[in-house]
Amino acid sequence: MKIIADLHIHSPYARAVSKEMTLENLDYWARLKGITVMGTGDFTHPAWIRAIKEKLEPAEEGLYKLKSEIRNSKPETTSKFSAKSGSASGGKIQNSKTRFMLTVEISSIYSKGGKARRIHNLVFAPSIESAEKINAELGRRGNLKSDGRPILGLDSKELAKIVFNAEPKAVIIPAHAWTPWFSIFGSMSGFDSIEECFDEYAKYIFAIETGLSSDPAMNWRLSKLDNIALISNSDSHSLQKIGREANVFETELSYEGIVGAIKSRDPKKFLFTVEFFPEEGKYHYDGHRACKYSCDPLKTKDHNDICPVCRKKMTIGVLNRVRQLADRGEGERPANVVPFKNLIPLDEVIGGAFGVGVSSKKVKDEYMRLVNAFGSEFALLVDADEQEIRNGTPAEVAEGIIRVRQKKVRIDPGYDGEYGKIKIFEEGEQKEIIKKTALF
Repeated sequence: MKIIADLHIHSPYARAVSKEMTLENLDYWARLKGITVMGTGDFTHPAWIRAIKEKLEPAEEGLYKLKSEIRNSKPETTSKFSAKSGSASGGKIQNSKTRFMLTVEISSIYSKGGKARRIHNLVFAPSIESAEKINAELGRRGNLKSDGRPILGLDSKELAKIVFNAEPKAVIIPAHAWTPWFSIFGSMSGFDSIEECFDEYAKYIFAIETGLSSDPAMNWRLSKLDNIALISNSDSHSLQKIGREANVFETELSYEGIVGAIKSRDPKKFLFTVEFFPEEGKYHYDGHRACKYSCDPLKTKDHNDICPVCRKKMTIGVLNRVRQLADRGEGERPANVVPFKNLIPLDEVIGGAFGVGVSSKKVKDEYMRLVNAFGSEFALLVDADEQEIRNGTPAEVAEGIIRVRQKKVRIDPGYDGEYGKIKIFEEGEQKEIIKKTALF
């Protein structure tokens, strides 16, 4: 079975997360996007695990679905793409129940090797019962109520020991592995290898999450990651952003099926990942946000890591850090890799095509029309062939989708917490596309 999975999101109980990130809304929005399996996120938070237990029921092994009586009520969402803009049961939109898998991101802040470490790790659990066992153990080490993503003074090795002792089938995956401040390879507080971070538990770490500012091709430059699977997830704090990165599998719909496909790194089971253009991520380039200064790592070296505007140290981004640890050149890769596809979310493509902001009524109306027509956002962006796209979408939107597929976009790279700025069209170009289409 083909499965699209987004396994890293956050609940309304995490900081800076939309209150609309409820299980009901996630079920609805996953169907708009075309996502089969959503991570629950934040299962360590007492109120969120209580909601999970109250609102979800068992589905396939290790997976859960929204209870029928809850799902049949209207979605609670009041976001810009609300249920009023379209129906998840109208048109071709998939009406099968979204599956949920128990997941959480844990922040570990501790000292090791004479250096302060700030590492974020994902934990997957095969059942609500095993999640509660993990919660009981972690609750003895820190406050799980303060944030949906708990901050614990636990060494990553100690976290692994606690989690695997509580549930041997649990999974630990370093989150957004290259982010400067909070990741296993981050320039500000990370390590140079998985072994350095997890010690004897490194043998149980079989995957890392690439994060928004890197893609698999960048990670392929490190031979030490050749036996490590590369997964991608949205890390979403709002409904519209779920699925902006995701994983596509051909496997059994179950916890073991998904985990097994990741472990296998077999392109017949783990088909591909959906990726941001890494330049669009918030930490791709080096720079200093306060001074609005950014640069390619080669120029950073000339500046000795110092911002030329204020003379303070720059934040060293993902591209620089990858180059520091790489033992292969750009474009080199190991054998038998899982491929990937760079995408731009549909609302951004529509906004760029129409020359308006993504929050405009024109964008949300066209988004819902297209999702109803094609069945889901991924059905249009990934599965539809070029002729279907041109026949079923406005000319400028069709051109935008095709350009993204061909990677014909221009990006000013993100840096020091600022997202990159992406352009599909030049000023006024859309009108020429419409004229040409009308002519033919």
